[in-house]
Amino acid sequence: MTPAAMSGDKPQSVYATPCQESPLLFEGVTWREFKAVEQLLERPGYRLSFLNGILEIRRMPGEEHETVKERLGALLELYLLAAGFDFTPTGSMTLESESGAVKREADKSYKLAPGRVSPDLAIEVVFTSGGINKLEAYKRLLIPEVWFWEDGMLFVYHLRYEGNALHYERVSSSEEVKGIDLDLLLRCINMVNHVDAIKTFQQALQK
Repeated sequence: MTPAAMSGDKPQSVYATPCQESPLLFEGVTWREFKAVEQLLERPGYRLSFLNGILEIRRMPGEEHETVKERLGALLELYLLAAGFDFTPTGSMTLESESGAVKREADKSYKLAPGRVSPDLAIEVVFTSGGINKLEAYKRLLIPEVWFWEDGMLFVYHLRYEGNALHYERVSSSEEVKGIDLDLLLRCINMVNHVDAIKTFQQALQK
């Protein structure tokens, strides 16, 4: 189930609602078998994920997905520069752990300070249904914060440590990108014109 489906909130997007094309899922796959399939399918057009014996094969996304992804990244980086973050964009870098039986590629990811081994923030732009549990995958990868854009809404989850247990909590403001106005960010992500969105966000940052 996706964040939008769990929330019960109504879509507010200028983009088309997510299509219902589901990925291919194969259960009972070992890590070695997954890596072998990954090598065989190392070609443009497909993205592979793995979680706890489940192999997910998904077609690469289309134009609307890429538009939202690049818009979100451009706006976020404007904020990070203005706020003085010493950040590094890590894009769709492969995040995997054999011991955690997990492999995932975010749509966008960022290291928000020097010396980080893995990203502090992963971003998913959701235009399709089904697939592996993304939050469980990121939990095993110990990603501190995950953002989901879906159906014109933005969902932010922060990783919590309680004793020996980990879980993501949905939060109303980012704890990794402190101070960012998520309502403004979302409004600009969902604008029709890319240049207007960038200008609106820049002007708000300068006030």
